[in-house]
Amino acid sequence: MGQVDTIYLVRHAKAGERRLWTGDDTDRPLSKKGWKQSAAVAKRLSGKHTTGLYSSAYVRCVQTLEPLAELTGEKVRIEPRLFEDEPFEPVLDLLVEVENGAVLCSHGDIIPATIQALHRRGMTVETPVDWGKSSIWVLRRKGEKITKGKVWPAKI
Repeated sequence: MGQVDTIYLVRHAKAGERRLWTGDDTDRPLSKKGWKQSAAVAKRLSGKHTTGLYSSAYVRCVQTLEPLAELTGEKVRIEPRLFEDEPFEPVLDLLVEVENGAVLCSHGDIIPATIQALHRRGMTVETPVDWGKSSIWVLRRKGEKITKGKVWPAKI
C-alpha cells in the first residue's frame, strides 16, 4: 500500500466589494471579516503537517495565507496556475507536483472547476460541496491520483 498525501486547497477569504473597488482587481485586499477568516484558516491548519504555501498573486489570496505563513515560518510562493480566470487543467497538474502537506490558495472559479474535474476523474467527495470564502478542501493523493476530497466549511 502506497503513501497517502494530503493537499489543502483554500478559497481566499472575504475581500472588499468588487463593485466598489476602483483599483486593479488583483490588488483588492481582504475585508475585516476576511482577516478574521484568514486567521481561522491558519488556526485550523496550524496543527496539521503543512509544508509549501502556494497562492494566486491576487492580494486577497496572499493575505489569506499570511497568518499561516507567520505561524509556520513558510514563505507564500506565487503560483500562476492558481490565478483567477485561468483554465483549471493546469491546477490538476499542480496537485500532482506539490509536496505532501502543501496549501494552495485560489479563487471561486478555479476551485469548483478543479473539484468537479477531480470528481469526474474518480475522486470520492466525502462531504457536501462548499465553495464559500475561506473554505478548505482536504484532498488525499495516492501516487498521482487524487482519491478523496472533503471540505471544511468556513468557520466565520
